[in-house]
Amino acid sequence: MMESIGADYAVSKSRVCESIPWEEDTLGKDKMFKLPGKRALKYPQGGIEFIVVDVMGSPIQGPKKTK
Repeated sequence: MMESIGADYAVSKSRVCESIPWEEDTLGKDKMFKLPGKRALKYPQGGIEFIVVDVMGSPIQGPKKTK
């Protein structure tokens, strides 16, 4: 996913990975993007029927195998 975002905007995967925390922090400071507390989600008011959670994993690099 990050590779395709980087390709779309002509930036490296590492630049995409670096910018994600900045974007999350910036959006989190704006009240419009804040989520209600855990209790509000646990006891929905107003008919929340489902919650979407992004669970995309990030590829990891393990040590190279040697003989």
